[in-house]
Amino acid sequence: MSSRRPRTTVDAVIIEPQKRVVLIKRKNPPFQGYWAIPGGFVELGEKVEDAVKREANEETGLNIEIIKLLGVYSDPNRDPRGHTISIVYLCKKKNPNEPPKGGSDAAEAKIFSREEAVNLQLAFDHNIILRDAFRLADEEQLW
Repeated sequence: MSSRRPRTTVDAVIIEPQKRVVLIKRKNPPFQGYWAIPGGFVELGEKVEDAVKREANEETGLNIEIIKLLGVYSDPNRDPRGHTISIVYLCKKKNPNEPPKGGSDAAEAKIFSREEAVNLQLAFDHNIILRDAFRLADEEQLW
């Protein structure tokens, strides 16, 4: 990764009723074996909205809808591979009954209760992102 410019990533916080969230177990370094929010790098010429849908599908097998922009996370130290800026969306499954399944860079995909998720040590800065997502979902009654 070039140290001259940050790279752009996207993450999809996929929320479900009963205050649940979809997470993936990372198959590759960094943070191999850690649970994480599905996401990845934006490809050249790709809209970030399309990238988040693609990444979520590649890693969870789910087709998602964007509910709203959660935020932009840009701490230069958030990724050990180099400076990345992540655009994070709050999302939901298009088919509520479809179970997630690991694919692409995900060894596994699973639905966690809010209580389970907040007690995990997640990859990158995903604990912060998840906390922000839960706060927004509560405030706007998105559950």
